[in-house]
Amino acid sequence: MASGKKSALSDQQAEALRALPSVEELIEAPDLAEAIGEYGRELVVDSARIVLERTRRGILAGKGGGGLANRAAGGAASAAAGGGAAADLTRQIADEAASVFLPSLKTLVNATGVVVHTNLGRSVLAPEAIEAVVRTAASYSNLEYNLEAGARGSRHDHINRIIMALTGAEGALVVNNNAAAVFLALAVFGSGHEVVVSRGELVEIGGSFRIPDIMASSAARMVEVGTTNKTKISDYEKAIGADTTMLLHVHTSNYKVVGFTAEVGIAELARLGHERGLVVVDDLGSGVLAEMPALAEEPSVHDSLAAGADVVTFSGDKLLGGPQAGIIVGRKEYIEKMKAHPLARALRVDKMTLAALQATLALYLKPELALEKIPTLRMLSEPLEAIKERAEFMAAELRSALSASEVANMSLNEELENNVRAAWIGDAMAIEVQRATSKVGGGALPLLELDSYVCSIRPAAITVDELATRLRETDPPVIGRIHKERLLLDARTVLPEQLRDIASAFTQALQSMPTSPSATD
Repeated sequence: MASGKKSALSDQQAEALRALPSVEELIEAPDLAEAIGEYGRELVVDSARIVLERTRRGILAGKGGGGLANRAAGGAASAAAGGGAAADLTRQIADEAASVFLPSLKTLVNATGVVVHTNLGRSVLAPEAIEAVVRTAASYSNLEYNLEAGARGSRHDHINRIIMALTGAEGALVVNNNAAAVFLALAVFGSGHEVVVSRGELVEIGGSFRIPDIMASSAARMVEVGTTNKTKISDYEKAIGADTTMLLHVHTSNYKVVGFTAEVGIAELARLGHERGLVVVDDLGSGVLAEMPALAEEPSVHDSLAAGADVVTFSGDKLLGGPQAGIIVGRKEYIEKMKAHPLARALRVDKMTLAALQATLALYLKPELALEKIPTLRMLSEPLEAIKERAEFMAAELRSALSASEVANMSLNEELENNVRAAWIGDAMAIEVQRATSKVGGGALPLLELDSYVCSIRPAAITVDELATRLRETDPPVIGRIHKERLLLDARTVLPEQLRDIASAFTQALQSMPTSPSATD
């Protein structure tokens, strides 16, 4: 019975596995001498192990190791034999070794239509923020040095004043992300004590981090009140006990419960907390400083503070449009306690984050400048007509790239007449501008759809999945979304300076594209 759980290898698979050379044989191949000289023997040996293991997995999975298994089965018994399989392997090994020295973080084109795309780096920084980072990183700075006193200073001083001016808060603190901000608040005000929170606000954020887990890690004891869809102020009142020290309010930014629902607003919760002598913390998640129609339903930092929250936490990136950071504002006495906690040092941000955040916040001092300069805000507020123009320009560029590619392919069939060639082009790829919708992303406003325009591509010579794969492998990679056998490139999230990059990537993706039946008849 045990043997029946594992299918036997086919003759071809067994032969392919036997034909694979050993690490030692591969390392001695002349083809790898240059790689060993450039990257060192140890790294090349490690790369050889990785490539061989990857190839074995491919053979066992029936994928042929990317074509190597079939060639290996054809007789390439060792690297010394100089066969095709060995040559493929040594080439992969050299590429694997070289990849260690290449930056794995790549700039790419976000054509998904998701403005704050968590997987694609979230917010794009404003030019002023980028300049501030470069300037700060290129030299020594007064990060923790008071130039007036000629003595040690605090890194918090560089950012506190502008945050307080923008929010009206008594104090401010910056840590490395909003999860860290919430964690620090729980550790300072709830550790070893009870923290009351609505069951409907026990959210999970990206990466499977959950409010209950963060609370448990802070050593606070969570007290759930209400139900998933309904929580009343009386639920909080009943739950408060002698060991309760904090009331936590969490904005459910990445989902929405609709229908038979009820929740307690931060103003009502703050009144109860202050009556009972408790600290009231409001976790806004994304956080909003700008006033614009697209963000009208998202709670603002000003409103939360005005409603009476003692401590408010929110993200520096996402809807704010700055670098990843967690911003904490509120009453001075509470902010000072948080600054003095040992965790504050562990969660602090570096000089480049401070520089980028300060430059981003400076733009908010002139709201109209923030909407123009901060890419996230610009994308969310951009007129639909401007997006349409960009989509049309993109479509024209792609059609031109497609036409040039087809003309190049015609060298195989020079006798084709122009009308046949035109039919080939039309059959190979349909490119149209269509109306569509974009998303805010970043765990904010999950139900909001923004009107947009996309460049819709319907390939015929290859599948839409293959086209999407090819575009991910170009330089720069282009990431779109697939809908009904079409690849959609949303113009809302394509930066103006990247329009020609898309055409270049498209040209790369079309290389070696198979001809359609029209081209060969």
